[in-house]
Amino acid sequence: MMYLNNFHVYHGVNNSIKRVGRGIGSGWGKTCGRGHKGQKSRSGGKIRRGFEGGQTPFYRRLPKFGFRSRKSLYRVEVRLSELNKVKTSFIDLRVLKRDNIVSCNTKYVKIILSGKILSAVVLNSLPVTKGAKKAIELIGGKVKF
Repeated sequence: MMYLNNFHVYHGVNNSIKRVGRGIGSGWGKTCGRGHKGQKSRSGGKIRRGFEGGQTPFYRRLPKFGFRSRKSLYRVEVRLSELNKVKTSFIDLRVLKRDNIVSCNTKYVKIILSGKILSAVVLNSLPVTKGAKKAIELIGGKVKF
């Protein structure tokens, strides 16, 4: 049977904490391992992350890049080839949302020339690029705006 008085604690298993400011003999007396003077020797003397001693820090030396337009959350470009998935020949924004070609929070759609359209369609109140308009009209479709 095991009892608490049978346990043996091996040397070095439990590390003793560093008790600073307890005299010369401890090795951590007087300056308590902080050295003499300077910012880091004082109470509350912290140096913030990324500080490079007054030199312009690396994160400020790098050029800024990247931009995400807030309009991109509501604008979508639709390829001509994606219009082949629509079951009807009359296409507007409501139809594109219904057939899951654009998400439900899309407000603006533009049809671009990419891929081929297989059947004649009528686009109502959707902006179209010049090339896409030409391709739609070649196959016999119409673009109303």
